[in-house]
Amino acid sequence: MLGDPAGRSLLDVGCGTCLLAASFTDAGWEATGCEPEPTMREVAVREHPAIVVREGALPSLPFDDAGFDAVVANFVLNHVADPRASAGELLRVSADLVAATIWTNSPTWLWREVRDRAALPPTEGERLPPDKDFERTVDGFTRMLDDAGWTRPQVSEISWTWSADAPSLWASAEGGVGGAGQFYRALDDAGRRSFRNAFESVCRERAIDGVIPLEHSAAVAIGSRG
Repeated sequence: MLGDPAGRSLLDVGCGTCLLAASFTDAGWEATGCEPEPTMREVAVREHPAIVVREGALPSLPFDDAGFDAVVANFVLNHVADPRASAGELLRVSADLVAATIWTNSPTWLWREVRDRAALPPTEGERLPPDKDFERTVDGFTRMLDDAGWTRPQVSEISWTWSADAPSLWASAEGGVGGAGQFYRALDDAGRRSFRNAFESVCRERAIDGVIPLEHSAAVAIGSRG
């Protein structure tokens, strides 16, 4: 979707451990990573020492206008406080193309089901204020990117199923990974017991041949400066 990588630069915003940036590098791009979380940057530098990784977070990136031929943000715009300002910032530092993905259906549905079964109240602030939020659909994503100044963004949706075993899923929550992990760690002892019991109940009902099929879908967008 981004075209021939030969001689072109790319910025991966919210690069995490640089796994995606490394794939772009292997494909022929001159890739740079940008990540706000220090432990992620440490892993990125250790695992991919040839890739430059800068500290920075949306909606204010430490790069010049039009500094990269292409700018990508993989599952980032669904986690920022101001999606439109952040999408506009991706556009600012791109000289040509921008691309981004968001969840339209992510693994969080499983954890919401666990939370509801445990009769635990949702965490305050899970959703953005109405003036900042956008509908997490292909059409909603398209409208948000239009608002941010992307030129005729092309947005499509892909779906897949990831089959995970219950112990690995629980280890991620207990270890504080993602929204589920943060939610679990904020509970008192009674709440944690309820959450664990509900998790085991949901897994027993949904498991097929020992694994839990987790349906996912994502919107994939590509746009340009003009």
